[in-house]
Amino acid sequence: MLAAFGAGQACAAEVSVAVAANFTAPMQKIAAAFAQDTGHKAVLSFGATGKFYAQIRNGAPFQVLLAADDTTPARLVQDGLAVSGTRFTYAVGRLVLWSKQAGLVDGKGEVLRHGTFARLAIADPKLAPYGAAAAQTLAKLGLLQSLQARMVQGESIGQAYQFVATGNAALGFLALSQVMSDGKISEGSAWVVPAHLHAPIRQDAVILAAGKDNPAAAALAAYLTGDKAQGIMRAFGYERQAPP
Repeated sequence: MLAAFGAGQACAAEVSVAVAANFTAPMQKIAAAFAQDTGHKAVLSFGATGKFYAQIRNGAPFQVLLAADDTTPARLVQDGLAVSGTRFTYAVGRLVLWSKQAGLVDGKGEVLRHGTFARLAIADPKLAPYGAAAAQTLAKLGLLQSLQARMVQGESIGQAYQFVATGNAALGFLALSQVMSDGKISEGSAWVVPAHLHAPIRQDAVILAAGKDNPAAAALAAYLTGDKAQGIMRAFGYERQAPP
């Protein structure tokens, strides 16, 4: 399916990568390891998956997409804008309700029902898969309508994080990877949302048409499935398979 990497320093190349905002921190570490291990350089751009889709359709010269969902890469293959047979799930994400304030978010998410917070941040459900997962969670809890007036939407999960990190929102639904490092949440308070409350956040990668003949694109795709990259992902709370 995917060509193995390994040509080494002599054939070093550069690959332009569009990366879903939730995957910023792990991808920065993976890109550094990728450069050291293969000699190839990954040039990273971060943003909302939906926005990347529009940019790629309009001719943006990205060569690999690391999406926050599995539908966008599939659509790009169908559109003829990505290489058939190169799409794969590189990670399964987890949703978390997080506050910078210690003690605000309880271990069962009851703050959503009984808390006195003014603003709840989520990513735009139409653009960001983590925003869609947040909306699904609230709907399943029966809280989507009652909390609507208190919601502030970020264009991407990165912007939603900024709302909470800067105190413009007391709490927000974020990607677990944004608040986890080395396998633990370092500050604030959090509720890791049970997986059954939303559809699995399968994050797929695909080589785009512009990267079809780029050896660094194939090398990166292969590298993402390797032990080193997967170890970095696990440290940020990602999984290989969707939880039951």
